[in-house]
Amino acid sequence: RPMSLPSRQRAIQIVEVGPRDGLQNEKAVLEPAVRVELVQRLEAAGARRIEAVSFVHPKYVPQMAGAEEVMAALPLSAGRSRIGLVLNGKGYDRALGTGVDEVNVSVSATDGFGLKSQGLSVVQQGEMLEAILAGRRNAEGEPGATPSLSVTISCVWGCPFDGEVSVDQVADLVGRIGALGVIEIALADTIGVADPWAVTRKVEAARKAAPDAVLRLHFHD
Repeated sequence: RPMSLPSRQRAIQIVEVGPRDGLQNEKAVLEPAVRVELVQRLEAAGARRIEAVSFVHPKYVPQMAGAEEVMAALPLSAGRSRIGLVLNGKGYDRALGTGVDEVNVSVSATDGFGLKSQGLSVVQQGEMLEAILAGRRNAEGEPGATPSLSVTISCVWGCPFDGEVSVDQVADLVGRIGALGVIEIALADTIGVADPWAVTRKVEAARKAAPDAVLRLHFHD
């Protein structure tokens, strides 16, 4: 007989990020049609939420070029959600022009990583996120104008440029994002340095900082 568990423990949902986070780290650049096939094969295997594309400049991440083509070849499908990653307002606007079901806005827990990957400090990334959310509020009521939005915080367990990241840093950032009304926040171990004890501490701190948000965890081996 199934155990009686608290509501937040009743199900674990997997968000497949291979077509984005996996492929962008490979030297080979796959054509959009091949990436579409990968998404479709993952869905055939049972994946229901997939980070399918990234709306970044192809000059910096050529593996993610043609995001619009990929999404155009993935028609809406009931019970399936295709997610587009964005790093800034321009990427968000590109995402709105496609059929993404969700937008995942990436921000960093550290200035070092934020400046390197997005050209924005932590404070500037917060301003960018606020601007995106303000635009969403202005678009409310327009059918299809605002796909659901989540935020991923990178380098939660360590930064290749700034080193250690404290629990307080993470809790403060999660609290500020939660206060903006973001309903799902992902904590990412971008460089693969987390251990079980550090994970427990930061997840507990994040839950306290944004009790109404769903937490998603992104790990690397």
